[in-house]
Amino acid sequence: MPLVHHRTATVDGHEIFYREAGPADAPTIVLLHGYPTSSSMFRQLIPLLADDHHVIAPDHLGFGYSAAPSASEFDYTFDALADITDGLLELLGVDRYALYVQDYGAPIGWRLALAHPERITAIVTQNGNGYEDGFVESFWTDVWAYGDAPGPETEPAVRAALGLDAIRWQYLHGVSDPGTVDPDTWHHDHALVSREGNDAVQLALFRDYRNNRPLYPRLHGFLRTTGVPVLAVWGRNDEIFGPDGARAFARDARDVEVHLVDGGHFLLESHLDVVAGHLRRFLERVPA
Repeated sequence: MPLVHHRTATVDGHEIFYREAGPADAPTIVLLHGYPTSSSMFRQLIPLLADDHHVIAPDHLGFGYSAAPSASEFDYTFDALADITDGLLELLGVDRYALYVQDYGAPIGWRLALAHPERITAIVTQNGNGYEDGFVESFWTDVWAYGDAPGPETEPAVRAALGLDAIRWQYLHGVSDPGTVDPDTWHHDHALVSREGNDAVQLALFRDYRNNRPLYPRLHGFLRTTGVPVLAVWGRNDEIFGPDGARAFARDARDVEVHLVDGGHFLLESHLDVVAGHLRRFLERVPA
């Protein structure tokens, strides 16, 4: 099995942790995680890709093993997280790559693609939203309310997302056999989110999430004009980003595959082999 290296790099004065595997001269794929996890969500996928791909999976600033400056020391926005990721890839000399995005990784990845369209060889979105169609209203109503009017009336509903029960729900909802999901996942995430001051980091990103929506028309234009191949492999039972969000990519991408899998938001935990199979076949046929 390919070795996975665990490294850190200093980007704009911040220590960024990343996992790296595979031959340095092979086509690169960059894996971008979501909330509330880290690159650990890709721990089992990375070795399955690394025989013939150079794989890089960073922890976003404020997540996982990357530095987590307080919200008073760093302005946590998706623009800022994308800039840090861009800086890491520049530092590593990565100037051409496929993107794999999930949840928060999607708006970070979209910014990279819009900033450097010539660098993107393919996009894989696994429950990584890029369309209004994908928002499940029952989940997002409280997030929009908090973003529009942060304060004591709107904060408690989103602060609840930091709790262990809410994080467990993210992993287990929509999974037909919850016993297949390792409980270490939600306990690990909860421990890191619960670090002193990290609640303010996460609340800042909840407030900023609404600023991702105006990017969507630009993303759709990018898909139409570049013709970049897209694989949407999606947990069809996700109650955060519903399956219409996956189907919507077919409106703009000229070379697109959409696969709806009988799982939830964190599909790699319950359907690793299914996702890896779709991903490997897709990467074999797209230009590097």
